[in-house]
Amino acid sequence: MNGTGTTTNRTVIVVGSGPTGLLLAGDLAIAGIPVTLVEKRPHEISNLSRAFGVHARTLEQLDARGLADELLATGDTITGLRLFRRLSLDLGTLQSRFPFLLITPQYEVERLLERRAREAGVEFAHESEVVGLRQDEDGVDLDVRGADGVVVTRRAAYVVGADGHRSAVRRAIGVDFPGVAVIKSLFLADVRLAEPPEGVLTVDGSGDSFAMIASFGDGWYRVMGWNRRHEVPDSAPIDLDEIKEVTRRALGTDYGMHDARWLSRFHSDERQAPRYRVGRVFLAGDAAHVHSPAGGQGMNTGLQDAANLSWKLVAAVEGRAAEGLLDSYQAERHPVGKAVLRSSGGLVRLARAQSPALRAVRGLLTAFVNLARPAQRKALGQISGIGYRYPAPRGTHRLTGTRVPDAALESGRLYEALRGGRFVLITPEAYEGQGARKDRLTVERWASDRRTTVLVRPDGYVAWAADGTDTKGIEEAVARYVG
Repeated sequence: MNGTGTTTNRTVIVVGSGPTGLLLAGDLAIAGIPVTLVEKRPHEISNLSRAFGVHARTLEQLDARGLADELLATGDTITGLRLFRRLSLDLGTLQSRFPFLLITPQYEVERLLERRAREAGVEFAHESEVVGLRQDEDGVDLDVRGADGVVVTRRAAYVVGADGHRSAVRRAIGVDFPGVAVIKSLFLADVRLAEPPEGVLTVDGSGDSFAMIASFGDGWYRVMGWNRRHEVPDSAPIDLDEIKEVTRRALGTDYGMHDARWLSRFHSDERQAPRYRVGRVFLAGDAAHVHSPAGGQGMNTGLQDAANLSWKLVAAVEGRAAEGLLDSYQAERHPVGKAVLRSSGGLVRLARAQSPALRAVRGLLTAFVNLARPAQRKALGQISGIGYRYPAPRGTHRLTGTRVPDAALESGRLYEALRGGRFVLITPEAYEGQGARKDRLTVERWASDRRTTVLVRPDGYVAWAADGTDTKGIEEAVARYVG
């Protein structure tokens, strides 16, 4: 079963209303695809979410949806990251409109994405739990149990599981989730501080203790940390005194923590599904991969999964997907998920290094990255997300598969032109070949004298490029990729 056959059913069901599911559902609905978003929880956007950092590549994707500037107003930005006390990463050197890390709670991201999804017409089904799934050549039957206990079968052309690390969708399609627990016991808390730190983000460790404090900009602070000598189950009781003690050991002070609105224990796994697609069912976000909180890449990776998959599903539902387009989701996003597991896991292991050998390795690595600009650029590209490129067929233009930075066009900016989920063809000379594709293709000209022709995918990556103006090549590329 390849799941690419035509179907009269144009509905897509997205399971999970976290950031990944909300962005995906909104993209589909804006493109005119009927979308139902199934969520096990009641309707509420919790202020007790774990993620708090939005990286440059994610901000670019939100910019392409007209949300980035509004999100920026909800938090503070930092341009430097310091790891292991000596390793400094200058985010200000990123070639992006957003050369920084935005510190803002996940619930602010969810608030904007939910508003967008509702305005686009997404149907929300809260307190609804997936209890069964079957698929055939034409679609997927999803058994959903509502709050009243009644099971209803919903039919869709495609289903996306964005329902977290305990994904019911992943279990239903029989996909394993291999991995290990990289940190056995972490704590999280949202607190007030009597004497706030000077910076937006404070991170350090000492001995067996590690702590991080991030400002939400509204008087609340997120505290995360661990004590290597006190690794207990997630269900073990926790109180503010324990968090204050670990923070004092790691940072030298607890900054007068008080009035905790939330305390939680959890463990951090490294896991990845070997397959992100089975027939007409896809996995995204934490349902496909989970990793340590080091580098703050979890939510960001999931949002970028959604940006990659949404336009491909639109093309498939509308019957104009090129051969292999849906399979390219696995080919493009699985390696990124694997790379994030390696980088975030490596940061945690180095941060927890106790043996003299590992500490020596950490010292050498820190010195190398600090001094070697290529190594620093690579580290920044991975953490921020802007450094990833997708596989390109042999013989294609050197730009194929690369991320396109925000570029100046005669009519404005590239990421403004990407709004609405369209492809953008940027040419050095006028091109009149849009024809009946005006609803899914925007034609622009460079604001500069650049001579490259580039067809930009809706997710901001190069689908096709040529040096100069190749009219025949443009027509073939537009027909293949835009449909």
